[in-house]
Amino acid sequence: MSVERVLPTGDAHDLLDLVRDLIGKEVAPRAAADESAGRFPREVFTTLGRAGLLGLPYPEEYGGAAQPYEVYLQVIEELAAGWLAVGLGLSVHTLSCFPVAAYGTAEQREALLPSMLGGDLLGAYCLSEPQSGSDAAALTTRATRDADGYTVDGVKAWITHGGVADFYSLMARTSGTGGRGISCFHVPSSTAGLSFGEPERKMGMKASPTAQVRFDGVRLPPGALLGAEGEGFRIAMAALDGGRLGIAACAVGVAQAALDAAGAYAKERHQFGSRIVDFQGIGFMLADMATQVAAARALYLDAARLRDAGRPYGTRAAMAKLFATDMCMKVTVDAVQVLGGYGYVEDFPVERYMREAKVLQIVEGTNQVQRLVISRALGK
Repeated sequence: MSVERVLPTGDAHDLLDLVRDLIGKEVAPRAAADESAGRFPREVFTTLGRAGLLGLPYPEEYGGAAQPYEVYLQVIEELAAGWLAVGLGLSVHTLSCFPVAAYGTAEQREALLPSMLGGDLLGAYCLSEPQSGSDAAALTTRATRDADGYTVDGVKAWITHGGVADFYSLMARTSGTGGRGISCFHVPSSTAGLSFGEPERKMGMKASPTAQVRFDGVRLPPGALLGAEGEGFRIAMAALDGGRLGIAACAVGVAQAALDAAGAYAKERHQFGSRIVDFQGIGFMLADMATQVAAARALYLDAARLRDAGRPYGTRAAMAKLFATDMCMKVTVDAVQVLGGYGYVEDFPVERYMREAKVLQIVEGTNQVQRLVISRALGK
């Protein structure tokens, strides 16, 4: 992928060079085979961690890299272009670290973050349930408090890294109904009573396990609570604002990879004595694809810069997620069309990009939910 990037520092340029080198050696070469076989690339995340990429936006004192979101998201984009399972996996891990980093006590941050950010551990984020997806405040997994801590019972669904993560950031009900009765907990994967469903059989992203996470009398100490009781829904929504930007960056990465593949093919394929890129029907399609990718990148970076400046960015994040993922779906479909019959077979990657693009319109809040967020902001 050759993208002209405007980065804030020389260190950021060095970081992107490191990322591209890792993608070329450790990520892209194995993507097609591992996706086909449904193999989760756990060792790739260990490699990313040792390179300092699992804690990019978090403080250096806890093992992070203190990078602005503007830089972190461009790393996500590059990784997603090489292999979506890895780019999205890094985004989910970063999301899973957020409750400890932003709401944990000084003792919790000191005890937990170095291993979470340093590459030893991989995280998952437990919010959705079988009957509670877009309506996240309706979750029913319950954490019952007693003198010794909490007992958790319930089921989480559609959990990326479910069954392979080393820790789970859990949203569970501690009182009442609605969002105000939800609290947030840190749950190590070794905790007794934690079990997992079989990975879902998905259209795409087959190398990234998505599974139910089951809590059956799981005992948690008082120190597992992150933030105050009843603060979990606010923590969850704050985390999702950043997570949506991660998905937007993933979408731009996949779309850029599809554009690159389609453009390369169109310059090599000849019909009627000419390269097909020279036919307006193809050339104009590629022009539209390139314009849409560039516009989506500009939108997610605009939202990231608002976040980095400490300004409200939730509505802009919803716009970026909505636009970038709808764009990705269209661009990948068009890439298949540019390749014609070759686009429909596994010899070329664009059919995989198209299958992967669809999930990005669903995760971290469906695009219908993004439209709801945006319209409500306009109505205020």
